[in-house]
Amino acid sequence: MHRLLALNKLLLRRSAANAENGGFSYDVFLRALPRSMQLSPFSRTLSESFQQRSGASNFSSGFCRGFSVRQILGSRSCASAARSALAVGAQSLKFSFLRSNGFGSWKPFGFRRSYWRYAPTSDEAVLGLVGVNIAVYFLWQFVDLSFMRRHFVISLENVKSGNLHTMLTSAFSHSELDHLVINMIGLYFFGTSISRLFGPAFLFKLYIAGALGGSVFFLLHRMYVETARPFYRGAHGLGASAAVNAIILLDVLLFPKNIYYVNLIIPVPAILMGAFIIGSDLWRIKKGDEHISGAAHMGGAFVALVAWAAVKRGWL
Repeated sequence: MHRLLALNKLLLRRSAANAENGGFSYDVFLRALPRSMQLSPFSRTLSESFQQRSGASNFSSGFCRGFSVRQILGSRSCASAARSALAVGAQSLKFSFLRSNGFGSWKPFGFRRSYWRYAPTSDEAVLGLVGVNIAVYFLWQFVDLSFMRRHFVISLENVKSGNLHTMLTSAFSHSELDHLVINMIGLYFFGTSISRLFGPAFLFKLYIAGALGGSVFFLLHRMYVETARPFYRGAHGLGASAAVNAIILLDVLLFPKNIYYVNLIIPVPAILMGAFIIGSDLWRIKKGDEHISGAAHMGGAFVALVAWAAVKRGWL
């Protein structure tokens, strides 16, 4: 305490003397201090950092010297100036970091911002769709059938009851193993081609669009049939056929000269296979869609045609 009082008196005397000479300078005082009470290595490093950041050596040197005087004298005004200068320096350092690393890279404690978003690869997207279809198939084996018919089957009764979600969920629904296997083979081979060409997001959108298109065409056809034949009611539909049809026919429209192997043996040009698929579905519609809904398949074909036109025009 006595030492601080003596230093305080010394400072006041030097301040008065310098005031008579035209002003006060901390340089005189600091040069007169002992080595142990001059700028610490931390203050000197901070001073050099501010000189490099701001380009104003007078400000940085004045701040750091004022910081040392604050340590000695305990002045509140110097503490306020120190806090302000530290805030400015921190903002300068932060802005420099953001400018060099991108404005999305800032995060407290020095960690870079991480976005917990997972983007599947092309193959993973196809396998994901196949996996969902397989999971719903097992639901048919173990869950109450009335629940499955209410939530995983498309029909006029379900839609009138407000179960609009069945227009999509029915496209992941298979109650028979052979139906599931046939659709998943087509989805895997043609879905992989489309996903690698346009990306996983496009494949998901095409699958959903094909499913909804198939449901709309199915419902419209059922309304027509039940109006013409009132006794023929209660038909329902399920399966990924419409969505898979959209994927297959888009690949056919994009690459009509490709060679496909039916049953892995018979080589068939893509354009002929596409014509066979559409012709078969039109014949089923004419026959009344007894077991397989040609109308739903045509909904998928319509979505494929729209997607093909959008690709050709550069909309996608």
